[in-house]
Amino acid sequence: MPPSHRLLTLVAPVAGVLLGVLDFVWIKWVPYPLAELGNSTAVWAVAAFALGWWVRSGAVRAAVAATGLLVVAVPSYYLAAALLQGDDLAVVVAPSSLLWMAFGVFAGVVFGVAGIWARADGWRRVVGVALPAAVFVEEALRFARRARAGYPGGWWNVAVDLVLAALLVGCVARTARTRLRAAAVALPLAVLGAVVFAAVS
Repeated sequence: MPPSHRLLTLVAPVAGVLLGVLDFVWIKWVPYPLAELGNSTAVWAVAAFALGWWVRSGAVRAAVAATGLLVVAVPSYYLAAALLQGDDLAVVVAPSSLLWMAFGVFAGVVFGVAGIWARADGWRRVVGVALPAAVFVEEALRFARRARAGYPGGWWNVAVDLVLAALLVGCVARTARTRLRAAAVALPLAVLGAVVFAAVS
């Protein structure tokens, strides 16, 4: 059964707080190379996807909930940095924080709806399954560029991201046929994502 509006209104912001706080904790205390997952745009996008998947039906509900998740997660991350590391609280409302919130709106809509599509039929299911894998492939491409430029241990991050991409396709898709199609679609989506990320960053 899809969650009620009341439950969704509670879960989305609470999940956002947990995502932001745990993301900072992960970065601070988990050893490299897994620590990089704490600073991963792909992980945040997949969190939005997971919430959309949980919503089950209603693209607008999924998009709004996933957007709320990501927008709340941004100041929660900076608040955790202030409490646990002594960072300046002003960064919570700094332009960079507001910019990440704006990105959260875009990613929340895209990946929240993708979570719904992954349960649908036809091409929507393929795209829905492909999108969370594609963001990890895109991130792997960025790590590969950094590794070629001399970033230490960058190839470990490439491997971690590609393994997670494969696991997502394997776990979310219901059939082998969907897995193959989603894997094929994830590659061009990853390239498109790399172009978009380069343009806005």
